[in-house]
Amino acid sequence: MRTKSSKKNQVNVVTLGCSKNIVDSEVLMAQLKANQFQVAHEAAQDEAGIVIINTCGFIENAKQESIDTILRFVSAKKEGLVEKVYVTGCLSERYKSDLEKEIPEVDSYFGTRELPRLLKTLKADYRQELVGERFLTTPSHYAYFKISEGCDRPCSFCAIPLMRGSHNSVPVDELVNRAKKLAASGAKELLLIAQDLTYYGLDLYRKRALSELLDSLSDVEGIEWIRLHYAFPGGFPMDVLDVMNKKQNICNYLDMPLQHISNDLLKSMRRGITREKTNALIQTIRDKVPGIALRTTLICGYPGETKAHHEELLEWIEETRFERLGAFTYSHEENTHAFHLEDSVSARDKKRRLEAVMEIQQGISQALNHQKVGKEFKVLVDRKEDEMFIGRTEFDSPDVDNEVLIEHDGYLRQGDFVKVKITGASDFDLQGKVIN
Repeated sequence: MRTKSSKKNQVNVVTLGCSKNIVDSEVLMAQLKANQFQVAHEAAQDEAGIVIINTCGFIENAKQESIDTILRFVSAKKEGLVEKVYVTGCLSERYKSDLEKEIPEVDSYFGTRELPRLLKTLKADYRQELVGERFLTTPSHYAYFKISEGCDRPCSFCAIPLMRGSHNSVPVDELVNRAKKLAASGAKELLLIAQDLTYYGLDLYRKRALSELLDSLSDVEGIEWIRLHYAFPGGFPMDVLDVMNKKQNICNYLDMPLQHISNDLLKSMRRGITREKTNALIQTIRDKVPGIALRTTLICGYPGETKAHHEELLEWIEETRFERLGAFTYSHEENTHAFHLEDSVSARDKKRRLEAVMEIQQGISQALNHQKVGKEFKVLVDRKEDEMFIGRTEFDSPDVDNEVLIEHDGYLRQGDFVKVKITGASDFDLQGKVIN
């Protein structure tokens, strides 16, 4: 066992789960730095005075990853590599009492809205003047931009309201100020995130105000791309499409998780929409914003999903031809409305159905990508790997969508926008050359 060294002001923040957790970690890190802590994000070595694990509790796989990570750092603590281990985030919010019993070696557990208490435990002051400030963990040219917290939707499968509470919008003027600070630090792309973007403003302004927010954010100098993630289909505010057409720096991109298309399952999921209304909405969006890239997410193996429901989903994917699509297997989550239903689809069949969905999408993506060969696109350079520069078009979000492998004899800076002619395509990537 190693002898503990004095690393009381060294903090390693480890983030698990979604982009919303990334933002929370960045806010935490900004507060810690203001209190003179030395802060690292996901340091390569398991050595620090303090480790703070920001956990995910959304579905079974994510929960297991969070638990495994906690156990890894508890082991590092026993070996003398770290001095304190703290756990925060969704898993801690949802299962705090269970975790305290099962893994008592953790020094303390905190919920999703207990940042001031966490800081107080570290003998740090919660700096009110730093609200909205962040220490970016993403490349400096883009940032996830959380416009609200929590969710009021009653979706049967989802535990997010249990962990994040009810919907709470951030005022427009405050978000504009945050965007200005990010732009001043070099951010060129804002990826708007929330549990539900389209609910934005109902609590503050008694109306859906996403279009007004977009209009204001698009005027922030230095922000060249604004990207929309996690829109809810029911009650979708059509005026958002008008702003998207009017403002050139709002990407023709919309992430709208639909979960399924069978009316039977949509009703059981408590989605408040039908197949017919979903198809009409998709058609309206594509008519009003020609060339838009639609991303969706689907659930495979929801309780009661029959082979016929699954075949209906596959046929619909073929017909609709989403530009981007992801899927995950259903996770039976306690205290959700669907938990009283029988988890009727075996793990094996869930996996098979997921593979079938993604196989169809692979063919669609390949065909759509090949249609881009010979065309020119504005591309944002994200990084360099070996001798190749990697970037994205406005139709692609980082980490989840296609990338452009850029051939270029000279040097491209991270965060530069360049014009690229597409010379080749594969299932989920493009190849291209910079043109003057």
